[in-house]
Amino acid sequence: MAEDLFAAAADARLVRRSPLAARLRPQRLDDVVGQSHLLAPGRPLRTLIEADRLSSAIFWGPPGTGKTTLARLIASQTEKVFEELSAVAASVKDVREIIAQARHRLGERGVGTILFLDEVHRFNKSQQDTLLPVVEEGLLILIGATTENPHFEVNPPLMSRSTLFRFHALTDFDIEELIRRGLSEEGATADDDAIVHMAARSAGDGRHALTSTEVAVALAARRGAPAHVELADAEGAVDTKAVRYGRDGHFDVASALIKSIRGSDADAGLYWLARMLEAGEDARFVARRLVILASEDIGMADPQSLLIADAAARAVEFVGLPEARLNLAQAVIHLATAPKSNRVTMALAAALDDAGSAGTGEVPAHLRDAHYRAAAGLGHGDGYVYPHDRPEGWVDQSYRPAEVEGHVYYRPSDHGSEADLDDTWPGHRT
Repeated sequence: MAEDLFAAAADARLVRRSPLAARLRPQRLDDVVGQSHLLAPGRPLRTLIEADRLSSAIFWGPPGTGKTTLARLIASQTEKVFEELSAVAASVKDVREIIAQARHRLGERGVGTILFLDEVHRFNKSQQDTLLPVVEEGLLILIGATTENPHFEVNPPLMSRSTLFRFHALTDFDIEELIRRGLSEEGATADDDAIVHMAARSAGDGRHALTSTEVAVALAARRGAPAHVELADAEGAVDTKAVRYGRDGHFDVASALIKSIRGSDADAGLYWLARMLEAGEDARFVARRLVILASEDIGMADPQSLLIADAAARAVEFVGLPEARLNLAQAVIHLATAPKSNRVTMALAAALDDAGSAGTGEVPAHLRDAHYRAAAGLGHGDGYVYPHDRPEGWVDQSYRPAEVEGHVYYRPSDHGSEADLDDTWPGHRT
């Protein structure tokens, strides 16, 4: 009895000493912050969890978005035995031991097994192949969590036997809710601007937000109890000064950046980029705006601009700050000095207008799929002329429903590469 009491006391002390993120780990699906596209009432993943009918799955998303949290929630709700491994530390031997236990358990008691494999992308191909037969026969239900694109990092046979669930970075609203829960758990309060600053610097990572909250509370506690977190504490917790403009200013400065690049002023673009980075803006937000601008304001006048902007966005993820500032600066200079055209934007708007209003949009018979056996009898493909059969590689034939056949959406400008389309684009000469 005394040993049980000491064990219970030890467990209680361990809980109190656990990181804030661990103490706030949800106990019910309704406690999960974010991922409503997966976990709102009636959504497929929630329905499968509540019915204990989840089959093998891959949870893919950025760090701190709830993949491990959800897996452990599943463990608390399933009647199956839940096993957990991290691919960082586990070996094939560990996996085979779990497989052997699962087979024995199923044969002896008829109880199934769920294996949660965190960082599944850390397993190489041969290690992943160990799981394939038991997943295929249903001996194990695999839940793999990964921050990497599973289409590249998880073996195709394993992917084909799993359902992919995409986790999104938490919104600032979600993060602020987590921070408030953390403050309550710590018995602390905070100024609104401190909460907003920690949320903005968490980059959609809930675990990072709660770690920052814990540090900020510790800094605030030096002034006395109960702790009240001020902006300076939040700045110290995330090691970044607060954005030197408010929420309205955030959008104003972003607008100034875009308009400067659209106006072909590279120096102004660099100034506003520097302002945003110095103020602690999320570099991914800047990169997203540049990728959008590359198609919205440059488009086919310089098709390379989209590749440059995309490369800068990838560098932000791959290299990170502060070095990725150089990649963003190069993208700003390229986009600002590139010829400008909004014809892609205008063309899409015109096509969307027709797609939403003009007639029934029936696919003409000669364009319909003619590959299956009964298609010929339905007239599918009749009259279609294969462009590669012509020496010029192009044929003048209809490619749209009759009601929109004469409508022109894309009209190239006289800027940059678009000016050459009259000579290189056969369809434009008709």
